[in-house]
Amino acid sequence: MLDAVVVGAGPNGLTAAVELARRGFSVALFEARDTVGGGARTEELTLPGFRHDPCSAAHPLAVNSPAFRALPLERYGLEWLHAELPMAHPFLDGSAAVLSRSVAETAASFGPRDAGAYRRLVEPFLPKWDTLARDFMSLPLTALPRDPVTLARFGLVGLPPSSRLVRRFRDEPARTLFAGLVAHVMAPLTGFATSAVGLVFALAAHARGWPVARGGSQSLSDALAAYLEDLGGSVHTDYEVKRLDDLPPARAYVFDTSPTALARIAGFGNHYEGYKYGPGVFKIDYALDGPVPWTAREARSAGTVQIGADSAEIGAALRAASREGRAPDRPFMITVQPSVVDPTRAPAGKHVFWAYGHVPNGWTGDLTDAMERQLERFAPGFRDRVLARATAGPAELFARNANYVGGDIASGAVSGLQTLLRPKPTAFPYATPHPAVFLCSSATPPGPGVHGMSGHNAAKAVWRRLRRQEK
Repeated sequence: MLDAVVVGAGPNGLTAAVELARRGFSVALFEARDTVGGGARTEELTLPGFRHDPCSAAHPLAVNSPAFRALPLERYGLEWLHAELPMAHPFLDGSAAVLSRSVAETAASFGPRDAGAYRRLVEPFLPKWDTLARDFMSLPLTALPRDPVTLARFGLVGLPPSSRLVRRFRDEPARTLFAGLVAHVMAPLTGFATSAVGLVFALAAHARGWPVARGGSQSLSDALAAYLEDLGGSVHTDYEVKRLDDLPPARAYVFDTSPTALARIAGFGNHYEGYKYGPGVFKIDYALDGPVPWTAREARSAGTVQIGADSAEIGAALRAASREGRAPDRPFMITVQPSVVDPTRAPAGKHVFWAYGHVPNGWTGDLTDAMERQLERFAPGFRDRVLARATAGPAELFARNANYVGGDIASGAVSGLQTLLRPKPTAFPYATPHPAVFLCSSATPPGPGVHGMSGHNAAKAVWRRLRRQEK
């Protein structure tokens, strides 16, 4: 009998398996697809030689993750590459606000009236960032806070809606960039704890940047899998699990799946019926004949570029997708240009480009024209650079990754109490109705993102149970 079986080889499932194997437990990992990776994969989606990331591409949370930083992933081929700027947010007049490694450079891009307000917002937390990140990502009761005072101060700033926090800023550049940071989790700007979302992304950039992985996001997943096998764990791909009986006998089962899938596989009935899924996304991967022709100089050297004319336009796009049930006319877009810093991603002189906009959950339309019209506003002539494109709406994203229910890449709505208390209001979110079955996906705290901390936290709950059984 194995000590643990893990189902789903996304970053959280891989991390859970590694954490258990590091502690001497026998572990087997099962993945339905033909490769490991989940939301961190790399494939040739358009033309030969163009390597795209079907989901996550830039990794501010991964490079700052306490779980990943404790693992020797560099030995297994993981290398982080940093663009000159972590992120830029261009405006229609050709200017841009930036998120730089330097707080001073970032503040200066907002203009003199908001520079001081931004520094006062982030500088109290930066010296204690590593401890804060560990405490923030370990919520709820998986570990006692190492610095409860700083965590409490962060909560006072972060728990209110971001629409309240941005009142600290007087001008649009700071408000717009911060609204874009919040929109990375597809949450309305008036939502609970959305200030914390924006602040975490900003602090992550100042601490360690927003890098891409050399060769693509698959490098992170492959490094985790290789380390797992060196620890004695086994990895089985092309193995779809439909019921618990499909798996070998084990003392614990850990699922990197949606709550919906777990309930179906484990026979939990309507245990998670109250769990809500959020907006979906429409994603396009481009093969380009040259770099994106951004009007703003700063955007040309940034790894990630946010697209939204101002905070009102961003807010309207989020409301349309999450509350009004329609695709926005001018979608807010997150774009990544990996080949700006990693020439291995495309043939010489060519580029790969990654972009998505928000749409209602389960939406069946085509957002390509709206997204490209939006890009043309900030990069005139963009369409002339397109050699090929691969589009994926909610249905296609769900077909590639069963955790993306309705195209929701956050694996659950980041709204209301579910922002912090997912998948159910409980102090033990990784536990399920069966004492030997655990959930470790992004549907559990700390939530969406490639950081492995949901897997790390769930693994703690598992090994504590296994240790108790051994006594």
